[in-house]
Amino acid sequence: MRRLCGLFPIFPFLLALTAFGQDDKIARGKYLVEEVAKCQDCHTPKMDNGNFIKSNWMKGATLNLAPAAPVAGWHAITPNVTGGGELWKRWGDEGMVKFFETGKTPRGGSPGPPMPAYTLKHEDAEAIVAFLKSLL
Repeated sequence: MRRLCGLFPIFPFLLALTAFGQDDKIARGKYLVEEVAKCQDCHTPKMDNGNFIKSNWMKGATLNLAPAAPVAGWHAITPNVTGGGELWKRWGDEGMVKFFETGKTPRGGSPGPPMPAYTLKHEDAEAIVAFLKSLL
């Protein structure tokens, strides 16, 4: 019992350190999603003036672009990729991480166009998933 009591003064520090690490991971994911991959361009609806509808950030949208010639499997509607979306409920954290690492869905399929098949480092995939999960 004395050992546990000795840890009590540093317990808040350990919690803060863990939270700080998670905040860094979410910030990294936000950077990768919004600044590198620009996921919001397809997964967030826009108003008539072209501005994003911020209340629907990453919650799926109807694409305002189409290929000049037919492309098999083209998706005109993008899914909600936030932690509260149906895709997340079906795939879970692990499925989302694997998707960004391998470019394959949990069933082994490829993403339909225009979604790119990413093959990211595990740390980057985890960061993206942490950020997307933080969006509700």
